[in-house]
Amino acid sequence: MSHPIQLHDSEAVLQYLAAARKFKTQENIASILGVNARQVRRWEARESDPPPYLSYALQQILPLETSDSNAGKDAAFTFIDLFAGIGGIRQAFDSIGGHCVFTSEWDTYAQKTYSHNYPNNHQINGDITQIAASNIPDHDVLLGGFPCQPFSIAGVSKKNALGRAHGFNDETQGTLFFDICRIIDETKPRAFLLENVKNLTSHDKGRTFDVIKRSLDQLGYTMSYRVIDGAHFVPQHRERILIVGFRNDLNIQFDLHALALPPKGERKLGEILHKTDGTEAYLPWDGDTYFDHKKKKPLDKYTLTDNLWVYLQNYAAKHKEKGNGFGFGLVTQESVTRTLSARYYKDGSEILLSQGKSKNPRRLTPRECARLMGFPDTFKIPVSDTRAYKQFGNSVVVDVMSHVANAMLPYLLEEKKSVKDRRAKVAA
Repeated sequence: MSHPIQLHDSEAVLQYLAAARKFKTQENIASILGVNARQVRRWEARESDPPPYLSYALQQILPLETSDSNAGKDAAFTFIDLFAGIGGIRQAFDSIGGHCVFTSEWDTYAQKTYSHNYPNNHQINGDITQIAASNIPDHDVLLGGFPCQPFSIAGVSKKNALGRAHGFNDETQGTLFFDICRIIDETKPRAFLLENVKNLTSHDKGRTFDVIKRSLDQLGYTMSYRVIDGAHFVPQHRERILIVGFRNDLNIQFDLHALALPPKGERKLGEILHKTDGTEAYLPWDGDTYFDHKKKKPLDKYTLTDNLWVYLQNYAAKHKEKGNGFGFGLVTQESVTRTLSARYYKDGSEILLSQGKSKNPRRLTPRECARLMGFPDTFKIPVSDTRAYKQFGNSVVVDVMSHVANAMLPYLLEEKKSVKDRRAKVAA
């Protein structure tokens, strides 16, 4: 049985409700949703329409479930999407023929954006720490943009000296990286791709990355890592570390440093900006939310108010006097921008587009931020501007991920061993 995520309207809620009722009573569901059982009965009898937002809550009621048994049967490979955000890494692996069989993302707003863009597949699971690794479906590739957390290395030398197996259990317990390790340990995928901030290698004086490397080695994987700047592909400087690993028994030599990259800085900001010459495409899912097609310009709300613009200029001047580098980033169509951050919604200071001397600069619109991160215009943005800025600021450059995914693809298409054989070999 599958639980497709489709349109988040009242009809979709009723579909989720029908699925949930196979496992829960009306009273159970009412308690979880914060309503009374009579209201649930009225919805089921179609005497009233349930609020569309309940579809996300109802997803969490459904049992852990993989995609339809027939879905993806012709896919080149399967993968799981952990710490999925809005699905930037998934975009890349979908595009090369992969089939996602499991998704985990705890933020409900990110879930909303994700589900609008990846329908008809499977439910989105929440907190990965609460999901048993044995319940995660078999897959060829594990993907994850995991958060960076400090690891304890107390007693590591002693544990290593004693030759204790599964050292990652001791060293990474309490961190979200531990959840990646326990899932890899259980499912033994052919490969993984992990993403993080560029300073992961120096975090906690290098101890964090030492634990990561040692843990993945103990799990039986050979890893390669490299910091790649998004400016090779989009008009934005965004350096992130990518870690790729293949299972040792596959005897695959994969070196990220051997991966050729396009010249940096050739893509300019003007390529992703709304066109004001009448050629801006009308996107039905956007409508005039960001761009006024009649007036051929972004909405005025994205232009900074006089007060905010004066504040930012004064703030920059004050820090310049002190010899600090703090300040706004004023850009033009010929620029490559600073890194788009999750705080962009506050004042947009890191990327402010000049509109000439007679007009205050403006923020990028959420659609322009999507383009700056490499998302296609078909990608839907069903959340508020504030949430959208946070989501794109926390995401990945899709083009970078696609480039790496394409480099991994030949190795993923090699004859695959059955999961039973993999686990039997490891157990032996």
